Amino acid sequence: MQLEQYTKEKLWQMLLETVHANVMYPTHKAYTRDTLLKEKPDIKPEELAVRLNVPLGEALVILDELSTEKPSQN
Repeated sequence: MQLEQYTKEKLWQMLLETVHANVMYPTHKAYTRDTLLKEKPDIKPEELAVRLNVPLGEALVILDELSTEKPSQN
């Protein structure tokens, strides 16, 4: 299933709430954005989950949110 297909599922909102409740989520998201995506911009959710040692659901949310963020201007 493609990342876009997951976001259309009925349980997506519940997954978002659950992932956002994890205290490490902001750190995982920042590390993914600042390090992992620079090394491998086309990283798959399964690989991200393994690299971060997180559930696949969290990896899916991270990649989805980062794909829709506007690049910061530094």
